[in-house]
Amino acid sequence: HMNKAIQIVIVFIFVAAFNMNAQPGVFQPGDYKDGIYDKENTINRRFIPYTHLREGDVAWEKRIWRDLDMKEKINQQLYYPTEIIVSRISFFQLLSKYILSGQLIAFSDEEFIVPLEGSIIKDKLKKCDSISEVSFDPDGNEITTSRWFCDSTAIFAQVQKYRLKEDWFFDKQKSVLEVRIIGVCAYQYNEEKDGYVQLFWVYFPACRPLLAKHEVFNPKNDSERRTFEDIFWKRQFSSKIDKETNVWDRRIETYTRGIDALLESDRIKNDIFRWEHDLWHF
Repeated sequence: HMNKAIQIVIVFIFVAAFNMNAQPGVFQPGDYKDGIYDKENTINRRFIPYTHLREGDVAWEKRIWRDLDMKEKINQQLYYPTEIIVSRISFFQLLSKYILSGQLIAFSDEEFIVPLEGSIIKDKLKKCDSISEVSFDPDGNEITTSRWFCDSTAIFAQVQKYRLKEDWFFDKQKSVLEVRIIGVCAYQYNEEKDGYVQLFWVYFPACRPLLAKHEVFNPKNDSERRTFEDIFWKRQFSSKIDKETNVWDRRIETYTRGIDALLESDRIKNDIFRWEHDLWHF
């Protein structure tokens, strides 16, 4: 018992000595943070789970594919930053981060049947090329050597379009028209071909727990930043319908162009809400 008491006294002496050295107003390791308070809200956020849906409760359903153009102003909150910064990440950085860590599965098809292997997805996300370097020997002769260089950040700015596959349906149990996003596809812009190249599909319900933990930039208030989950849940993005389920399984651009394609997109959108309006019109 005497030895235990001596040990306790020694511990108190060390603690007191440490507190004497820690002068008030002097920053200690761990006191440095980029902000005036610890952000705990977003870290602890959870996504809103879908309510259970029975097949018998679905009185009407329509599948829609829509494209999100990152050049539109309201969608820039998903597009930026195009470089790696500490405070926040873009939507594509979030997807690629969790795909590479194995927490998300990337698929080559929109039915989520064929997952992409790790080596294939790494090749898609990293651009590797040989670069030439010029040096000189002691005699002044020029020496050209080639070096293999891989860049994993250039693609952040090149992913300028996403495609959503979603189901609109009327739940007669709750008497509401709802929508649920089924999948998301990322597209990379190819300057040489002046077109978009499909990178991968991800299953959106699997993304939701991860989307709820990352903030999106709010230009009006830095302390009230929504999460990626909030953006999709509240439909705070701009898009254009590219396809609806049809007997030919064709996209709008295969049978019309330009202004007519935009009008066809609006026609499909209005048909959905007209169906709900006619349901309640007496």
